[in-house]
Amino acid sequence: MPHLWIRAESRPNEDRVGITSDGVAHLIRQGFRVTVEDSPSRTLPLRPYLDAGAERATAGSWPDAPRDAYIFGLKELPDDGTPLPHTHIMFGHAYKGQTDGARLLSRFANGGGRLLDLEYLTDEDGRRVAAFGYWAGFVGAAVSVMAYAAQMQGTPCPPIAPYSSAEALVAELDHLLNRDAIPRPDALIVGAKGRVGTGAADLCDRLGIGTTLWDVEETRHGGPFPEVLDHAIFLNCILAGPGCPVFVPEDTPTRPRTLGVIGDIACDPASDFNPIRVYDRATDWSAPVVRVYETPPLDVMAIDNLPSMLPVESSVDFAGQLLKHLATLGVPEGDVWVRADKTFRDHVGRLAP
Repeated sequence: MPHLWIRAESRPNEDRVGITSDGVAHLIRQGFRVTVEDSPSRTLPLRPYLDAGAERATAGSWPDAPRDAYIFGLKELPDDGTPLPHTHIMFGHAYKGQTDGARLLSRFANGGGRLLDLEYLTDEDGRRVAAFGYWAGFVGAAVSVMAYAAQMQGTPCPPIAPYSSAEALVAELDHLLNRDAIPRPDALIVGAKGRVGTGAADLCDRLGIGTTLWDVEETRHGGPFPEVLDHAIFLNCILAGPGCPVFVPEDTPTRPRTLGVIGDIACDPASDFNPIRVYDRATDWSAPVVRVYETPPLDVMAIDNLPSMLPVESSVDFAGQLLKHLATLGVPEGDVWVRADKTFRDHVGRLAP
């Protein structure tokens, strides 16, 4: 039976994990071997995993794991250029023309390993089987509201940090807007029917923020979209891909507009298909927005690990979606893994010789 090796995340501000201790117990009952690395930041404590029957390993020791182990994490590996001989289950961000993605695929090609990308685990109809999307939308909308409030006060958007719960996050935002008598903005959400858009709309609803909800019907004409300029906040919740419209063209900052904050929750600035053309790099927890124009100000929020701001809720939700598919790892692997493997091999085959 498969050996699942749960690695510690090496990225700062990444506290999530893709499986709970109950999930580990379930896999072990199915005959899996499970190893869990120590982690100083993982939001769920180690002891319940060990009590469930997992073996303990030192943080960052996955390069020495048995070659047949599946190395399971969420975010990127250290970018040290070393060949990768294992099968890794993670978000690789490697299939949309990203420079970092090409380097990662080359490391797998050089080491003989594989990437089973969590973003590309799909059912037979092409729908993703597990995603953090709802919490990305919820938190992305929240940070965009923080950026709006700071902009209204003439101050930079402050750094962000994890919250114990969604209720605590909403309560703090509501208090901030009420305390400083900041008028509630309105927001246009594109991709409103998807997981990400639903999360963004729920956050806005809980704060009493009026929303315009767009999905395929409103965007199928391909643009331009002057309505984006008429809202204080624009939230992009559509995963970039071939044929994705451009919602915010390059000249947006200089045009007459109400728009002051763009929350690019999908966050694909390095992609060939980026629909937000006024910025070219992700932001981070220490500097949540990049100001792309001064007068009137226009800020872009583009953090690529937003759900880690609510690490417990997002981890438990994602782990619940993924567990039944993890249980199909092995020989023969389950259908979702076969499709992910084909996607990987197709992209490796396109690497320049």
